[in-house]
Amino acid sequence: MELNSYTFNFGPQHPAAHGVLRLVLEMQGEVVLHADPHIGLLHRATEKLVETKPYNQSIGYMDRLDYVSMMANEHAYVMAIEKLMGVVPTKRAEYIRVMFVEMTRILNHLMWLGAHGIDLGAMSVLLYCFREREDLLDCYEAVSGARMHATYFRPGGVYRDLPDKMPQYKKVPWRSDKETTALNEARQGSLLDFIEDFTLRFPGLIDEYETLLTDNRIWKQRTVDIGVVSPERAKALGFSGPMLRGSGVEWDLRRKQPYSVYPDLDFDIPLGTHGDCYDRYLVRVEEMRQSNRIIKQCVRWLRVNPGPVMADDTKVVPPKRVDMKQDMEALIHHFKLFTEGYCVPAGEVYSAIEHPKGEFGIYMVSDGANKPYRLKIRAAGFAHLAALDEMTKGHMLADVVAVISTMDIVFGEIDR
Repeated sequence: MELNSYTFNFGPQHPAAHGVLRLVLEMQGEVVLHADPHIGLLHRATEKLVETKPYNQSIGYMDRLDYVSMMANEHAYVMAIEKLMGVVPTKRAEYIRVMFVEMTRILNHLMWLGAHGIDLGAMSVLLYCFREREDLLDCYEAVSGARMHATYFRPGGVYRDLPDKMPQYKKVPWRSDKETTALNEARQGSLLDFIEDFTLRFPGLIDEYETLLTDNRIWKQRTVDIGVVSPERAKALGFSGPMLRGSGVEWDLRRKQPYSVYPDLDFDIPLGTHGDCYDRYLVRVEEMRQSNRIIKQCVRWLRVNPGPVMADDTKVVPPKRVDMKQDMEALIHHFKLFTEGYCVPAGEVYSAIEHPKGEFGIYMVSDGANKPYRLKIRAAGFAHLAALDEMTKGHMLADVVAVISTMDIVFGEIDR
């Protein structure tokens, strides 16, 4: 019998392709001959928009790039501004930043794990993961007022210090008093108390995810030896983050190019051995445990080290609201800062962080004005998506879903 290959579109329906990916697949029966990713359906011109706005008004754009790793994106952008201006954030602000970036790493990996499970037919794990995401999003809301797009990091530090009390659930007709009391049990103290309670519970909850998946024979059939990438190819393809570490390459910017307070913290870098979907799953699960370790250390340090959370630099830091309402000079300064922003010295800088998905970088060029002359974003998922053809060739159609899912791509940062 003669077999002819045929071509069809995979996506751009959102549930099929983790965003608006149009994947043109050339198939021979059930086997993939060629996979051609088409991007651009979510292009929002973020880089150009940032070039039209004052520096301090573009922090919110960063949240919306990878919309499951919000504060991690902010961190790279704010660090780029600080490098150009020579602004040094306070030590307390650095610890708060690291604590929230690691919470963001857990948020990202929980979202990935739930979506990966659903992609491969395991529904329950999504419900488990979203249970813990609720707690962490409550922490976002406690410090910034927003559950997702926080705009909490600012040049010189963070918007405000950690609150002394957590919001509590109110009594409602559809929930018993006993249930409400149980929900509020960890919310009696400060935000730090709530986070500490979470860090004590979380390792046991990760064990629950692993009980569902790690030795599940269907899960292993769908992930072992699927999308294998050798260490050499992973480096050649520009992989970073869990995609690179899943292939056994020990590369983590928190260790290799240390920034913030990471040199003072104790954590391990998990590595895979085979470079397949299963290894990348194991790496991300272990990363959640390591992030939990880092958060614990940050909580301990923040408890015993009070202090300012913003640098004492009136050029980038607005006056306190109390002063603004009493002093005309402070009111003018506040108004000018939030309408015109501040001028950044001419120069160029590249600021990269170990984002949950890999290396997220901001390349910024300043010509001395109050807005960037040029901004280029190095999105981690962009390089990974480029390898899709190589990773899926020779696999079955069902494995394409597993490979897209193992990349943990979010189209906000790929299309930009």
